[in-house]
Order: sequence, then C-alpha cells, then structure tokens
Amino acid sequence: NEQKEYASTLFHSGQALLTIINDILDFSKIEAGKLTIEKIPFNLQRLTEEVCDLLQAQVQSKGLEMVLCYHVSCPRLLIGDPNRIRQILLNLLGNAIKFTNNGYIALKIEATTITPAHVSVQLEVADTGIGIPQDKQGKLFQLFSQADASTTRRFGGTGLGLAICKRLAELMGGHISLNSKTGQGSQFRVELPL
Repeated sequence: NEQKEYASTLFHSGQALLTIINDILDFSKIEAGKLTIEKIPFNLQRLTEEVCDLLQAQVQSKGLEMVLCYHVSCPRLLIGDPNRIRQILLNLLGNAIKFTNNGYIALKIEATTITPAHVSVQLEVADTGIGIPQDKQGKLFQLFSQADASTTRRFGGTGLGLAICKRLAELMGGHISLNSKTGQGSQFRVELPL
C-alpha cells in the first residue's frame, strides 16, 4: 500500500512538473514569436467531445457534472488550429474543475457570426465554483498571476495558464473575456474567427 501511494505521488509530481515545463516552453515560444498557428481542417464538435472525455475522470472524482452544449447552428467542419484550441479548452476546463467543489462545469459552443467564408465561434466555460473577486480579475491574464497567494498554496499551479490562453486566442485573431462573482462561479468566453 505504501509503495502504491509513493508511486502515485511520484507520478502526479512528474505530471505537475511536466505541465509547468510545457507552460514555460509555450510562453517562451509565444514571447519569441516562434509559435506558429496552423490553419487546417478539423471537426470542432469532435474536438470538444474528446476534451470532455479526457477530463471526465477528474470531474467524476470530485462528484461534479460536466455538460457539453454544442449549438445546432454552429458548423462542425472548420479551418483553424485544433491543437491550440484544445490547449485553451483543457486549460479553462482544468481550472473550472480545480476551483469547483460542487455543482457542474459547462462547455458551450456557438457561432456568433456565420458568413460563407468565416465563422466567429464562441467557446464558453462556465462553472459553479468559488468565483473570482472583482478586484482580482484584471490581473488574472498576466504572467505568473493568480487571484491571491492562498490560491497557489491551496490549489497549486504556475499562474501561466490564463496568460497562455489569452496570447493563443490573440494569435488566432480572437480574444478572451471573464465574468465572475465571488461564490457564484465563473464564465470564461473565448471568441475565435475560423
């Protein structure tokens, strides 16, 4: 039993370290202008379903529910960078799971504008978690920033995730926004032209 616990601790420590290293490498690439954005065909609905499947074990272990709502009018087959969209969603959903102790996490996908050549897609991650105080929201997308020092102690993390999400959204021609109140959950919205 002790060996299993030790192995589990080693595994999770390794995973956490890998996440930090990957975040730092990604941000370094972004800052150096070396991160390229792909434009390839992909299925957005399938991508969102795969992301939710990846996180299902974490959701269930906390006794939460995860809901995916892909609006019927939003096109499925699009051209863009599926890997960077996946990275944004994993970051936002991972945070939602981390900061939610009961209730649900919802991923909503809809098209806000559709033309023959372009689609403006809104990806929204909503949760019923602890929420973010109004006075802390402005700095959340800055490097190495979290709501307060106790957040790092209680939940871990580098404070890089949201900064990376913001830069990736901007590199793809979009933007990210936040709506949250303390104790009432959060909604992160990413608007992307595809």
